[in-house]
Amino acid sequence: MFKTGHCNSLLPERKAFHFHDAEGTDLTEISQGKAPRRTKIIATLGPATDDEATIRALIRAGVDALRLNFSHGNSEDHVERARRAREISGELRYHVGIIGDLQGPKIRIARFVEGSVELEQGRTFALVPGLGPDEGTSECVGLTYPELYKDVKSGDVLLLDDGRIELEVVSSNAEAVVTRILHGGVVAGSKGVNRRGGGLSAPSITQKDHEDIKLAARIGVDYLAVSFPSNAQDIIYAGKLLREADCDAHLIAKIERAEALDAIEEITQASEGIMVARGDLNVEIGDAALIAVQKRLIRLAREHNKIAITATEMMQSMIENPRPTRAEISDVANAVLDGTDAVMLSGETAIGKHPIAAVQTMGRICRGAEQGDKRSFAVRENARHTFDRIDEVIAMSAIHAGSIMEVAAIAALTESGSSALWMSRVRSSIPIYALTPHVKTCRKVTLYRGVYPGEFESRSEIHTEVNSEIIAALARCGTVEKGDLVIITKGDMMGVHGGTNTLKIVEVNNL
Repeated sequence: MFKTGHCNSLLPERKAFHFHDAEGTDLTEISQGKAPRRTKIIATLGPATDDEATIRALIRAGVDALRLNFSHGNSEDHVERARRAREISGELRYHVGIIGDLQGPKIRIARFVEGSVELEQGRTFALVPGLGPDEGTSECVGLTYPELYKDVKSGDVLLLDDGRIELEVVSSNAEAVVTRILHGGVVAGSKGVNRRGGGLSAPSITQKDHEDIKLAARIGVDYLAVSFPSNAQDIIYAGKLLREADCDAHLIAKIERAEALDAIEEITQASEGIMVARGDLNVEIGDAALIAVQKRLIRLAREHNKIAITATEMMQSMIENPRPTRAEISDVANAVLDGTDAVMLSGETAIGKHPIAAVQTMGRICRGAEQGDKRSFAVRENARHTFDRIDEVIAMSAIHAGSIMEVAAIAALTESGSSALWMSRVRSSIPIYALTPHVKTCRKVTLYRGVYPGEFESRSEIHTEVNSEIIAALARCGTVEKGDLVIITKGDMMGVHGGTNTLKIVEVNNL
């Protein structure tokens, strides 16, 4: 039977509807249609969302996961934001994932005496590790990474503030990296430093990251995003620290360094997902290469049964404005058509003036792009014809059978969420309901494209009775109706990880 709980359904306005107990007498949130949004939305928490009303509105607007950016704020901020999000999502009876995002070895300049300076083309500008944190001028500024001089040589180009400022290295030693300004402009303090082409050797897991991993464990995040990994060992090490902190969160590798692309297969295999973090990546590989790399990374993630997240400045103008630009609309839609599992909002919700509108607008764009990507048959990026696992065979059989027979939904009874993940790697418009007794699994699948979590626990061991409970609950909530076909996958021995070995096609009101 469905216990008192809920199942997420991504709908344009009110997206949550409840699965209650066996009698189903309190279905207060009814599905508004059969075409839920498949692409997931991640919103970053920050000062603009630091009140209960805004968090509640974000969830109702369509957020699937909330991001805590450890690059900003303090531990108390993050703990309180996570506590509030868990509390409100519990009240709304709607599962929301929480992502902790490590700062990583972001190399930054220090601050300026006047807050910002204007750098003039052709003049000399020095990066001086020994300078005080607030002593920068138009001639020099402090630096957070004293070892930078070891990574650069004369002729290298350094980029400040996501490439807005270009500096050519003239000389470098332990005292200073002296540069000539190639492209100037106004720059504020604490901006990031990259080298064109990549290759800066700052370690991926910093001392601050060590502490933030412990913070992530204390919060109980569902995913941990690892910034600036160079290779698979960086991901493996972060996972080791996470397990030592007694946390079983899943790892997301943020692809930001050029050298990460050389080890991308190994990085992808070592993580549960990859994030196309386009800010620093764009600075390192250049504008012209970015879109092709984005498409490659999304395709690679899906081929390896991993999550793909597309991030950075997707709707940047909405920090200030109530509507996005047409270019931003196209950017979000392009990522959806590429097959990304999730699109992410950063400053738009963390510090923006219109956080709720940003989520609502992104949701509409995603749905519009999905409507334009109707498939008459299921398409899997990784066209393997043989599988080693029975549960994966069942998952693939379900999604392909569903496409051929035009079923209304797939209900996957799952312990870990793996069967739902495999199904979601196939490009299809069939909604997949991951039904599980585990709250952690519900939160995990919030990032799987086209998968919606529902808490489910049956008191019966008779399979026909379990099937009846599932169909009745889906029908009561408006997800399916009389005459619809539903595919159910489960194991003979329910409650066993990896035990899915059964596929049944049932007609609503005709079990």
